[in-house]
Amino acid sequence: MDPSIRFFPLISSIQKVALFETKSKLYLIGSNSRETRFRLLEIDRKKPELTIHEDANELEKGDIRKFVQSRSFIRSISAYGVLGFVKFLEGYYLILVTKRTRCAFIGKHIIYTIKDTAMIRVNEPPAGKQIHPLEQRYVKMFSNVDMKSNFYFSYSYDLTRSLQYNLSEPRYVGVDSDFERDDPLVWKASPGERTTYGFRGVPRSRFVWNTYLLKPMDCILHRDWKLEVIHGFISQSSISIFGRPIYVCLIARRSTRFAGTRFLKRGANYLGDVANEVETEQIVLDGTRMSSFTQLRGSVPSHWSQDVSKMVPKPQIALDLSDPYNETAGKHYERLMYHHGAPIIILNLVKKREKRRHESVLSDEMVVSVDYLNQFLPPDFRIRYIDFDMARKSRGEGSVMESLAKYAENVIQLTGTFYLDDKEIHRQTGLVRVNCVDCLDRTNTAQFAIGKCVLAHQLYEMGFLKERRLEFESDCVTMLENLYEDHGDTLAMQYGGSQLVHRIKTYRKTAAWASQGNDIIQTLSRYCSNTFSDTEKQHSINLFLGYYIPSESEVNKSTHIWDLETDFYIHNAQLDVIRQISSVPLTQWVRPLTFRHLPHPASDCNRVVRELIKIHTPDVEIIDYYSNFYHNFKLTSFEEHIAYQLTTLARSFVPTVRTNFSPFEPVRRQQQSAALKNPSLTGKSSTGSTNSSSSSMDDDSDTDEEDRSAKTAPNSSANSSRAEDGVVTINSMFPRTGEVYGFEIKPPKKADMMKYQKYVQMNRICNPQNYTGSAKADSSQQYQQQQHQYQSQLSQADGIVIKNNEIYMRKDGRLVAAEEDIAIPTVSAESLAVYERYCRMRRDLLEQKSVDPVILEYMDICE
Repeated sequence: MDPSIRFFPLISSIQKVALFETKSKLYLIGSNSRETRFRLLEIDRKKPELTIHEDANELEKGDIRKFVQSRSFIRSISAYGVLGFVKFLEGYYLILVTKRTRCAFIGKHIIYTIKDTAMIRVNEPPAGKQIHPLEQRYVKMFSNVDMKSNFYFSYSYDLTRSLQYNLSEPRYVGVDSDFERDDPLVWKASPGERTTYGFRGVPRSRFVWNTYLLKPMDCILHRDWKLEVIHGFISQSSISIFGRPIYVCLIARRSTRFAGTRFLKRGANYLGDVANEVETEQIVLDGTRMSSFTQLRGSVPSHWSQDVSKMVPKPQIALDLSDPYNETAGKHYERLMYHHGAPIIILNLVKKREKRRHESVLSDEMVVSVDYLNQFLPPDFRIRYIDFDMARKSRGEGSVMESLAKYAENVIQLTGTFYLDDKEIHRQTGLVRVNCVDCLDRTNTAQFAIGKCVLAHQLYEMGFLKERRLEFESDCVTMLENLYEDHGDTLAMQYGGSQLVHRIKTYRKTAAWASQGNDIIQTLSRYCSNTFSDTEKQHSINLFLGYYIPSESEVNKSTHIWDLETDFYIHNAQLDVIRQISSVPLTQWVRPLTFRHLPHPASDCNRVVRELIKIHTPDVEIIDYYSNFYHNFKLTSFEEHIAYQLTTLARSFVPTVRTNFSPFEPVRRQQQSAALKNPSLTGKSSTGSTNSSSSSMDDDSDTDEEDRSAKTAPNSSANSSRAEDGVVTINSMFPRTGEVYGFEIKPPKKADMMKYQKYVQMNRICNPQNYTGSAKADSSQQYQQQQHQYQSQLSQADGIVIKNNEIYMRKDGRLVAAEEDIAIPTVSAESLAVYERYCRMRRDLLEQKSVDPVILEYMDICE
């Protein structure tokens, strides 16, 4: 990348929206954050179809003020963006974002999460016409997709793309660009010339969850009216490296293709879109330096399902369709190569050896497809397959995290990470794809293990580590573990209906014994959700994403969504096109465009932008990220500022008592006795069995003889720095101050306490409690009365007494002058003379225009 040529995404000019409603019209006024640029929309409410008129010109604040004052409105709503329009049976509804919260930032790009939305009816029914009886049922079903949680957007950053893609150079302009015929742009600047371009990118529709809602706005409104949102998980935290914050952001994008709930969406459709496909990106920021790593989770890319008609915890896995040429898997892996490059590394975590054949069916299917597809690829670009029985490893001897760390290190060596600074740039070529049966519990732990190794490499590249390794129990790893725990819980709720059953601590074997009860509760919650509420959730997702579009004619035929026996055909709408015989041979399952750019991703090498504008001054508002990030015209409290929030998060990972403040050093835990280990009703130690495998629906409880005879793994690992077991004492639990800080806290001496009490009593006498200095005691006489009243309340015990405006000490019933008890410091005559000359300095300057030489010498001022 030529450093003299810079590219900046355009900042949306509509960040605030005001809705004004009348009986016949809806008016939308959109403005930028500073409210200096305005756009106006007018929506007709009387017509049955959606009729939108937009003023082609930008308006000023005075024009908007006149427009609002010239009309009378029924109500008005303030919002922060338009999510789109939706129609069921009667008319259209407008959906607005009414509340938002900053949740993260990437550079100067702010990321928001939606906290509340509003759904406003646009088309009013004609007088006398009744609303369709099923209209409200569709509205309620649509509202079951909770827009107030886990939906994110940004006005300047494309959340649907990776950081590596967003920082790539544009190659084509226009969404209809032909890569085979059009010539790509070549960026070369003249010597000494700096050129700045602003561009408007093209989001990846796979991760835009309101694509269907935005369709009525296509080719009608200005591009800034369209606010794309993603669904998944975004969270950011910080590492304090001796006061210097390093920000770690985790972004999970959930795919809209073949989306749904756990048992109702398994495997893949005919286009290669798999169930529960989530792209997770780990970003580390340090000023101008940035680093990221992308990994993926998704169901096994074949046609399989589980029968949910029987109410059993683990329905039998069935292969629904034979795919001898592995076309479905080929389409899936080809898409991954196009967007991420090669090699594609598969980390398969399902079981291999079972007493009853269950999960191993999927492993065999995946091995066959990978072996077949690799026949037609060069050795350097072939799919790498790693089979790791994580559940079996957890039950037996050895450490799961150590094994995953070895795999993770090999993955990073093959793919690399994206890194950018002022001098160099490294790109990630390839992708690791992690899956188990559900892609929830085991998958999240494996992704954390990979993320831990990746974070070590990222911090090493930035110069914060001497070697590419991070230790467990350190503040840095604890912070990352909390991020991935929240990441796994959120995705598990969206797909499985409950939080994680087996957590990261479970596979590390450091979970508390009480977590077994929580595992059982989560298992029951997931079972109830899958059995009773997943069908309704699946209908809501299909309706929200536009896979099912209701119409009045279909409803009259009783073919509405809740009467459909299956949603197979709405998720395979292009089945007729797929059945047609293609002229491309099946052995050429990787497109020539993708193959030509390997190992680099073809999408990054052929980046397409919608618009490209040459910027003549860097201070123009459409790329002024500083003003967009720091609202210097707005009063913001520290608690509301996202940078302050993320910095203060680091405090929760630092113990209150410690001497080493490095976030990379393991924190020495207090010694624990054997009696404090996880208790067991059988009398045996249950520390090694805290993985709660008996309560899981994901892990099969039936094991072979070798599994039953396997010994329990010890409650420690090579990467853990936990203290050895010993006797717990008061000194070990509460160490002395001298051992921690190097000094001891002792009670003050008696003489010091007596002197302190004298000064406290002197202050109380000189400043009576009843005297407030307000208008209630505005006269000296009243003040003297209050002071006399306070003096009369003092006891006759020894202490300080004020008499005739002089301070005395009462000792043994007699008064003694204060100077006899309290030593008054003496001032030398020389110092008093200097002070007198200093006081006369102002008069000398005004009258004689000179200063005493002694004062000049004292103040060290040269003439």
